Amino acid sequence: MTRTPTAQPEPPLEAHSGPAVRTRGLTRRFKRQTALDDVDLEVQPGEIFGLVGPNGAGKTTLLRLLCAILRPSRGRAWVLGHDVATDPGAVQREIGYMSQAFSLYQELTVAENLRFYGDIYGGVPASRQHEVCSTVGLSTADLATLVAELPTGVRQRAALAAAALHGPQLLFLDEPTSGVDPAGRRDFWALMHRLAADGTTILVSTHVMTEAERCDRVALMAAGKVLAVGSPASLRAATGIAVAVVDAEPWQRVYEEAKTRWPAVTLHGQSVHVPIEGSADPEVLLAPALAGARVRSLRLVEPTFEDAFVWYIRSTTRTGSSLRR
Repeated sequence: MTRTPTAQPEPPLEAHSGPAVRTRGLTRRFKRQTALDDVDLEVQPGEIFGLVGPNGAGKTTLLRLLCAILRPSRGRAWVLGHDVATDPGAVQREIGYMSQAFSLYQELTVAENLRFYGDIYGGVPASRQHEVCSTVGLSTADLATLVAELPTGVRQRAALAAAALHGPQLLFLDEPTSGVDPAGRRDFWALMHRLAADGTTILVSTHVMTEAERCDRVALMAAGKVLAVGSPASLRAATGIAVAVVDAEPWQRVYEEAKTRWPAVTLHGQSVHVPIEGSADPEVLLAPALAGARVRSLRLVEPTFEDAFVWYIRSTTRTGSSLRR
């Protein structure tokens, strides 16, 4: 009996020989809603890569697809050389995942949680637990405390310790500093940079633009699409815009007038920020919005990362395409 040859699936990437993460046309639909739309990404080993965008942008869906928690509706993804659809077990054995929903057991101490997760990973030596706790800055007192009684920042570090306990090469962190105070955010990002310096690849989601600038590269996301990919500095420079900063009274009217003419206008305190493309004279350009206002100052500055993000949203809305840098 002659056997009919069957088509062979595309082989996975060799482990550690290429990108830590690679996606091609990755799409996820929930009934009639498209949560993630045709995403192409590559994350290189050892980098801190940010998924940046507002709530509902598709960041969590993308992370769950890459962690093999969800299956793609269309397209493919490889994590550490493993296809997330055909080899989810291999993916989950080799990664660490810190979800947006807090993942530790509140009624257990930190030490009890770590022992539990160590058992799940097949047994983690005590020396490894001590090493991870030292890296994330958990004290002996922290380890003996019930998770429910910890400050938010310490709980987040404990959750990171649990995700990193088995020494994964790749960490997925979903909004890890949500609810953490500014000092705690700074400390957490310093910790991530220490992990990356030791060779861990980190894929982190955030809606905080100042945090995005701490990443090596970022993907700007909105409405399930990737708008642009690049380093924060290159993405800012690629806009080609300057920002006119207007301090005037009444600032509310100036903002409303400017917003009707330039939708990308943002408000920072009582200062109105107007992105300007090209070499237009800001005083001439803004004259209609400033008519009748008392202008204290008008100056041009380089765009913030938030200014750049708004510009990318407007640009891709106009062109219907993604921008890569």
